[in-house]
Amino acid sequence: MSSSNSHKPRVGIPYRTRKEELSGERRKYQWYLESVIRAGGEPVEISLALPPAELARLSRSLDAVVLSGSPSDVNPSRFQSSRHPKAADPDLDRERTDFALLDHAFAEHKPVLAICYGVQLLNVYRGGSLVQHISTTDDSAEVKTNIPHPTNEQRDPEFRHPIQIESDSRIARLAHATEASVNSSHHQSILEPGEGLRIAARAPDGVIEAVEWTGDSNWVTGVQWHPERMAQDESLADSLFRELIAAARKVAVQS
Repeated sequence: MSSSNSHKPRVGIPYRTRKEELSGERRKYQWYLESVIRAGGEPVEISLALPPAELARLSRSLDAVVLSGSPSDVNPSRFQSSRHPKAADPDLDRERTDFALLDHAFAEHKPVLAICYGVQLLNVYRGGSLVQHISTTDDSAEVKTNIPHPTNEQRDPEFRHPIQIESDSRIARLAHATEASVNSSHHQSILEPGEGLRIAARAPDGVIEAVEWTGDSNWVTGVQWHPERMAQDESLADSLFRELIAAARKVAVQS
């Protein structure tokens, strides 16, 4: 772990999927690394193939964690549900890695920013459940809506939808507002928040768009949108990564 406030906080970022790691597909993963760099941190790439002891050693060297998005879906057995027919295959290596990182982050009070798949996994880690399929067109969807959350239902590549933000939330403070527009690339979302997580924002259709940790003073924030793809967005992208880095510096100084 960093021992001085002058050092760049080390931010662990697991690969999106084991398949992408093996194939060398890095385009979307790179956005997370670049966002951490812009915010003043040092990104640390985390393989999904690390043995438990090696992953534990690496975790101890980190000051913060970013849980990236993923095309996989969380194994529904983790939240005591049967699999929806439209659910994507789980990535068990990713789940194992993320759970280990969260074990360490919560035990050592290290900040976490969880994004899209990451917030869904964070929620399941805390004992919450998920909506397994959201759609504007599919009658089998658990949430049928007029907001096209998945990218394959969006006509505009720059599509954004509105969110309502809880006025006393960290997200509202960062956005300086209780309303905002965010990008969207998901077909699952939080159903019941896990223990210690409070809802911080919703879409107009009720889909949960952000949660915040209330269990202690640690900085843990999860968003359903993709701030790493919203570069130059001061309120809901850059500021999230900057605040993560600021929280990580405090951890490093106190250690």
